[in-house]
Amino acid sequence: MKRWLHFPFLALAMLAMWLLLAQSLSPGQILLGTVAALLATHALKALRPEKVRLGSPKAILKLLSIVLADIVRSNFAVAAIVAFPRQKRVTGFVSLPLELQSRAGLAVLALIITATPGTVWVDLDRRRNRLLVHVLDLVDEQQWVSLIKERYEALLVEIFDR
Repeated sequence: MKRWLHFPFLALAMLAMWLLLAQSLSPGQILLGTVAALLATHALKALRPEKVRLGSPKAILKLLSIVLADIVRSNFAVAAIVAFPRQKRVTGFVSLPLELQSRAGLAVLALIITATPGTVWVDLDRRRNRLLVHVLDLVDEQQWVSLIKERYEALLVEIFDR
C-alpha cells in the first residue's frame, strides 16, 4: 500500500511554521498551509537517500584525521598565497578518473574537496567516471590526481563501496 503522507512530523512542523509566519489560525490559512506542507513533503520523497552501509570504523577515523589535517594545512597555504602573492601563480582544472561508485561516497568526496581551501569540486561526468576539480595553486596535475585518489578516494571506497 502506498503511503500518502511520507513525512508526517515534517508536514506538521511545516504547517506550524506556516501558521506562525502567517500569524493567523483562519480556516483559509490552515488549508493553505496543509496543502503546502503536503506538497512539500511529497516532493521531498524524491530526495530520500539510499540506504548506506558503512565499512570499517578504522577507515572512517583515518579519513577524518586526514581531512582535518589537510583543511588546516590548506588554510595556512591559502593564507600565504593571499598574503604574499607571487608574480606567476598557476590556477587550473584537474580531471581525474574515479573508482568510487556510491552516491553517499561521492557526496562525502564533494564535501571534502570543497571544504578544503584552494580546491573546488566543479563537475562529475558519470558516464566517463571523471571528476573535474579547480585548484588554486596548480603546480603538478598528476600530484593532485594522486593526492585525491590515494588520500581520499581509496578510503571512501573502503567505507562506502563494500
